[in-house]
Order: sequence, then C-alpha cells, then structure tokens
Amino acid sequence: MALHQIAFILAGLTAGGGITGYVRAGSIPSIAAGCSVGLLYALGGYRIQNRQPYGIELALLASVVLAGSSIPRAIKTQKPLPAGLGVLALFGLYNFGMAFANK
Repeated sequence: MALHQIAFILAGLTAGGGITGYVRAGSIPSIAAGCSVGLLYALGGYRIQNRQPYGIELALLASVVLAGSSIPRAIKTQKPLPAGLGVLALFGLYNFGMAFANK
C-alpha cells in the first residue's frame, strides 16, 4: 500500500474517532481534535501523492499528536476507542517515521 493511501485511511479513521467521541459523550474537544488530526493526515497524504515537500512530515506530526493524546488516555481509561486510536498512532509513527528516516 502506498504511503499516501495510508495517510488518507488514517485521516478517515481519526476523524471518525473524533466524531464517535462526540456522538457518545457530546465531547466537542473530541470532534475538534479528531477532525484536526484527520486534516493533518489528509493534507500530508495529498502532499505525498503530489510529490510536494513536507507531506511525510505532516503525516508524522499527525501521528505524534495522536499518540500523545490517545495513548495516555488508553492506559488510564482502558477503553477501546482510545486504545484503537493509540494503535492507529503507532501504525502511523512506524510508517511515516520509516519514510522520514529513509528520505
């Protein structure tokens, strides 16, 4: 799977997680954070697809932000949604981190 496709998938899943947090708990910060991180992934994927600079860096930044917010929450609450977002963050960190290192 191409790197830009991974970014687009993570964008949708991250935004979906934020929307789910809003639907379940009425949390406006969840929808704002999910859509913001999803936008970073989508912008990174777009830039990667069009061979523009800073695409990998944007996707890597989105993964760092997602990991920083979801992994501690997953450990604290033991709930499936933050745990799933943490797994997505680790997946993104690995893929975009390797792409950045090999750049």
